[in-house]
Amino acid sequence: MSVHAIDRLCYDIAHEPGTLERLRADPRRELADRPLTADERDELLRGDVAALYRRGVHPVLLVRLAAFRVLGLDPALYAARIRAAEPRFSVPEPPERE
Repeated sequence: MSVHAIDRLCYDIAHEPGTLERLRADPRRELADRPLTADERDELLRGDVAALYRRGVHPVLLVRLAAFRVLGLDPALYAARIRAAEPRFSVPEPPERE
């Protein structure tokens, strides 16, 4: 699993202008140059943010795919797809007040 490589891609989109340009011009080629599994590349190319989130990709980094409108994502589509993801953790209910 290459969660770090996916996190790094999301980081590079915002901080390395060449990454954004290459990803927009030829996403398959840009992803082929990164240490990703075939399944991870497929999930990225489909914009399957729910699957990427389940893999452990950091949500603050993952949202950059939509913010920079790459891999077919935009903020509205990202929001719809991420809602389909099962939470990776749960927050306990606060105690009832007396």
